Amino acid sequence: MIYTGDVQHIEPVAAPAPLPLDVARQILAGFDRHYALFRYSAQRAKALFESGDWHGIQQLSRERIEYYDMRVRECANQLQRTLQGLAASDSETSLTPAQTAFWQDVKQQFVGLLSEHRQPECAETFFNSVSCRILHRDYFHNDFLFVRPAVATDYLDSRIPSYRVYYPLSEGLRSGLVRMVADFGLAAPYADLPRDTRLLARAAVRQLRAQWPRHQGRRLAPDCQIQVLGSLFFRNKGAYIVGRLINQSSLLPFAIALTRNAAGQIELDALLLGADDLSTLFSFTRAYFLVDMETPAAVVSFLSSLLPRKPKAELYTMIGLQKQGKTLFYRDFLHHLAHSRDAFDIAPGIKGMVMCVFTLPSYPYVFKLIKDHIDKDGIDHATVRRKYQMVKLHDRVGRMADTWEYSQVALPRARFSSALLDELRQRVPSLLEENHDSIVIRHVYIERRMTPLNLYLQHASEPMVDHAIREYGDAIRQLASANIFPGDMLYKNFGVTRLGRVVFYDYDEIQRMTEMQFRQIPPAPNEEAEMASEPWYAIGPNDVFPEEFDRFLLGDPRIRKAFLRHHAELLQADWWQACRTHVAQGQIEEFFPYDKDRRLRVGATPPVFAS
Repeated sequence: MIYTGDVQHIEPVAAPAPLPLDVARQILAGFDRHYALFRYSAQRAKALFESGDWHGIQQLSRERIEYYDMRVRECANQLQRTLQGLAASDSETSLTPAQTAFWQDVKQQFVGLLSEHRQPECAETFFNSVSCRILHRDYFHNDFLFVRPAVATDYLDSRIPSYRVYYPLSEGLRSGLVRMVADFGLAAPYADLPRDTRLLARAAVRQLRAQWPRHQGRRLAPDCQIQVLGSLFFRNKGAYIVGRLINQSSLLPFAIALTRNAAGQIELDALLLGADDLSTLFSFTRAYFLVDMETPAAVVSFLSSLLPRKPKAELYTMIGLQKQGKTLFYRDFLHHLAHSRDAFDIAPGIKGMVMCVFTLPSYPYVFKLIKDHIDKDGIDHATVRRKYQMVKLHDRVGRMADTWEYSQVALPRARFSSALLDELRQRVPSLLEENHDSIVIRHVYIERRMTPLNLYLQHASEPMVDHAIREYGDAIRQLASANIFPGDMLYKNFGVTRLGRVVFYDYDEIQRMTEMQFRQIPPAPNEEAEMASEPWYAIGPNDVFPEEFDRFLLGDPRIRKAFLRHHAELLQADWWQACRTHVAQGQIEEFFPYDKDRRLRVGATPPVFAS
């Protein structure tokens, strides 16, 4: 406002241009808000476990998945107001030299703010997400993004060390185990902690003898250590102590499963020992853990020592930091592309009606694109994406593969086989942008590669068929108990993992069990009706007749024999109706990622186990 004489003349005054440091601080404040809410979720999970509020844990897990995108949108909207046109948002407009220099300064200032930060790698990913949301992809480039980490996280730890150490031989194994469990400070009574730790010690000694036979000289050394992460890992109805036994030069990973009994008391339920047991616990087929971490890099470093074959991208994803997992996956993928020469090609197996699937033979993942024209009634792009989001938010009970979803992925054109390029041009032209030296894919899902069950069964021995079909039926049962009806249950839609588990990975026809009607086929009114090409009974859009599974699933005599031995009741509508009723009543099954022989108390009331 300018005062001239006795007349007030109002002129607009331009707001001062924001400083790069101010923008960097605003982005970091947005991330800090996100991570504070993320940690609060894990702290709430502890209270929900203590009270046995399983529906609360499921709701919390679903909500937390969406926290990141909400905070990115929130921060980007605030920044748009702060920038006031400094960053172009029109795809036809290029950044000016001044704007380019400004964003480079923002990034440099942001790095300076991370010198004492406890989650620098996640903050860098958040910076990328926000800046990509503000800047059009035609003119944001690597100078503005953290393509590689700028702040090292090696040896970064929390103010309180991320793991605790116990010396079982100096203080006694059982007393050390009691103290180790008690140190987690659960605000719920234990059923009998001395009894459970005695059983735990016996199970540990028994399994250690199997792991370290006497002739190898693997007795426990005087300075043997038990190291456990300082926070419990919560998921579904279980909590887990995760640790490692250090004995001389050997490291043995372990996890201890905690459950609540019918009286609301906490019990030590199982001991998981060795890399295979922990690989199942941290499988890509399960929902994400709720775990309180001040310094996630320290937790991932610890987990990586337990599971050195599992990429850090998957470990970040398993502890709920799926955006950081996506960042690391893409960095690993680019590194692999630079150090390999094989070509992207069409994935083996029967082609689907909804997805085009391709793979890089030297890399253990598949790339799935939704076809432009889907030959299934009632299914379009939006429907398929809703189904995949439904799986993302659902407890996958160890039977559905997790997916990473990417947009605008640029891949080297020279690495595509001619057959794959022809297939993509024909089936998904709307998702392709072809440049001189690259193929840009506008939307893609990426999943762990598995052996399709139909291919596995073709070459399997009879014992292998029996095991795979038992797993197949268990997968269907467990999905149904978790309120998921697979829809298309053909073997081509299931995969076999490295550990022999059968997993469902085709989501375009999944529905909730509570939406389905499971019916018996009514008797035919006459012989003519029975022989007719059309059914003599009305069929609703969500009607399912389990008797018909026999006709299209059990043509192979070996498969039929195995299926009827293990899962004959899946051909009966009664089983499905009872399961649907169970789910509709809000009952949550106990799906634990370990076999019955890992349990500490033989004869205890068994939960529903995922083998």
